[in-house]
Amino acid sequence: MRRSFTRATLILGFLALLAGPQAMQARAQSASQSEPPAPAKDSPAIPIDGIAARIEDDIILESEVHELGAFQILSDGKAKPRSELIRELADQWVVRGEANTAKYPFPSADEIENAFQQFVKQFPSTGQFHERLAAADLTEAAVRRILAQQLYLAHFLDYRFRAAAQVDDKEIEKYYNEEFAPQLKARKEPVPPLEDVEDTIREVLVQRAINDRAEKWLDDTRQRLKIDIVNDRSPS
Repeated sequence: MRRSFTRATLILGFLALLAGPQAMQARAQSASQSEPPAPAKDSPAIPIDGIAARIEDDIILESEVHELGAFQILSDGKAKPRSELIRELADQWVVRGEANTAKYPFPSADEIENAFQQFVKQFPSTGQFHERLAAADLTEAAVRRILAQQLYLAHFLDYRFRAAAQVDDKEIEKYYNEEFAPQLKARKEPVPPLEDVEDTIREVLVQRAINDRAEKWLDDTRQRLKIDIVNDRSPS
């Protein structure tokens, strides 16, 4: 199950992209593709390097840990400690294995491109994006590859746990009264009627339930997983 890509964050945080009718339509469109697209020509080849961890009968490379950390620096301004990066990569390994076994379809090229454009918009300008990209020692192809993997894994978790993530009217009303309305009032913004935002709140709560179930599944799986972390031998 060798891989040449990593993600920026634990898949669970990316599930917010799945909320709303447009994302549901995008998931339906992605079903027409069952194989990941070929790497872009400018995508740098991952060099032969050290082993960061052994996970079951597979390995996690130091270059994968480095790339994940670099993407976190690009997106969040700093990277998590090495042990946490390896844990995230191990979680990805688990989810990817389940998704591959289920033959879950890879996101479409249009969906990946849309995710990339939305990511770039998080920066003040495209110029600053490219400056930060160069500082993090990443390429656009690497960012697209990482985002594509995020989408793939997040979509699979949504597919696996959405049916069990049921939300009733009382939960929606509670969220509206205890979280949604107070937050708007604190910002001195008008509070819309519940019926106008009911569908949006329902999706937020469904995503929370998916996250909770996915976290529990990963926690349980991690306890049964054999992971040996190799000491970091990179120069200090």
